[in-house]
Amino acid sequence: MLTQELMDKYQLVVGLEVHAQLATSSKLFAGDANNFGAQANTQVSVITLGHPGTLPKLNLRALEFAVRMGLACESQISRKSSFDRKNYFYPDLPKGYQITQDKEPICVGGNVTLTLEDGTEREIQLNRIHLEEDAGKLIHSPEREESWVDYNRAGTALIELVTEPCLRSSEEAVVFLAEIRKMVMYLGICDGNMEEGSLRCDANVSVRFHGSETLGKKVEIKNMNSFRNLGRAIDFEYERQVGLLEVGQDIVSETRTFDADKGVTASMRTKEELNDYRYFPEPDLPPVILTEEWIEEV
Repeated sequence: MLTQELMDKYQLVVGLEVHAQLATSSKLFAGDANNFGAQANTQVSVITLGHPGTLPKLNLRALEFAVRMGLACESQISRKSSFDRKNYFYPDLPKGYQITQDKEPICVGGNVTLTLEDGTEREIQLNRIHLEEDAGKLIHSPEREESWVDYNRAGTALIELVTEPCLRSSEEAVVFLAEIRKMVMYLGICDGNMEEGSLRCDANVSVRFHGSETLGKKVEIKNMNSFRNLGRAIDFEYERQVGLLEVGQDIVSETRTFDADKGVTASMRTKEELNDYRYFPEPDLPPVILTEEWIEEV
């Protein structure tokens, strides 16, 4: 456990990336059904599987849901936005790239007001809200050497809500995620079911000396789908990083996973830099141009 002396010396800095699966009847760029729990690999098509010559088409309902969330968060709605390819090779990504928004997201900035347990209010600044497609799901079995891939989830419409690194405690992070869950459910854009993965988040955690304006090296904790475990993971990572710095070791910028049974994080891979993903404009989708009238309707 951290002593008060160490907590006064080091400041915790957290930013969250919240993924909300949009409650559309079909996927972001294809007409495949979007029902949780269907038999594996039955909600796929040549578009989802990335067959040569196939072309994506944007789901207008997903666009509406993204704008609805942006308006609720007081974000600036982009009159022109565009899609990009995020390239990486992983078995659950059938095309070998993910269609997302990099340079021109649908919503820019914004804020969400939190009320903490002691009654304190905090305004959390957002960096952006953007649209992207989900990946499939890898299924591992301890009884066999092989893993299975279920592509039903591939291509599902998501919004990713990215905060600035402005959260200062695990409590703030948990309250923020709970507030986002209430918002997406109230707006009718996501069912908020964290056990099924409809709402999940990644936590970027770093520490720095109190009073410093320079951010420390961040560690990303992936795929948190529980309020309690999000708080536990952040607290553990805060202590781990402070412990390393106190004995003169460097923090490695990496992606880690949280073991809920042991209450610890474990390394998955070193953290990719943005240029490792080779972002470039999605050539098969034109820019999205929104009129003032359409935004007003939303």
